[in-house]
Formats: sequence, C-alpha cells, structure tokens
Amino acid sequence: MPDKSALLIELLRAAYAAFNARDIDAALATMTPDVAWPRAFKGGFVRGHEEIRAYWTEQWSEINGNVEPIAFHPEEGGRILVDVHQVVRDLAGSVIADEQVGHRFTIEHGLIQVMEICPLPLSGH
Repeated sequence: MPDKSALLIELLRAAYAAFNARDIDAALATMTPDVAWPRAFKGGFVRGHEEIRAYWTEQWSEINGNVEPIAFHPEEGGRILVDVHQVVRDLAGSVIADEQVGHRFTIEHGLIQVMEICPLPLSGH
C-alpha cells in the first residue's frame, strides 16, 4: 500500500492536471468544500467551490496559465510544498510570466484545504 505522502502527491498531480485541462469539476473534487485558494493575480483569497469556480472562470477570460509540478516536498502538519513551473500567457499567446514558484498545500481528510503561493527554498534555485 502506498504511503500517505505518495497518496497526497497523487491527489495534487490530479488537481494540477484538472486545472491545466480547465476541468473545474475535477479540480474541485480534490478540495474540501470550504477550501481557501489564493487570487494569484488579484490578491486575497477565495473560499469554497463556487468562489473558486467564479475566480477561475474570470481568470481564464483574461489569461492562460499552465502550472506543472516539478517536485513535491512533504512538510510538517499535513502540508506539501510543490515546486511549480508556471507559464502565464495573454489570450493572444504572448508570455507574461515564465517562472518557478512555490505552492504550499494543507491537506485535510485527503483533500486540499488551503493553497498558498510562497517562496521556494533557496537550495537549488
């Protein structure tokens, strides 16, 4: 049987794949009903599935982002830091941002409870 961190990493891989495929329902299925999610380009957070759906719908009408997880770093307290390669394009296809960022996930009961954007550790970057 896979260990807990392996199962959580699979959950996060599924969430990233659903986001990149613009499959909101599949992405929301990886999250708790009261999930907190950052408004990356607007500031603040949205809470819950309907606020995330509205935020992503708005975001995708303005920009086209793709996020690929590179490495997963389990942390204390059911959190996982993900090293992510993020490419953001405008709707015409021009690159706005191409960078590595950190996404820290708090997992509760096998689902994403909180996602935060954070700096990556300096080692290797």
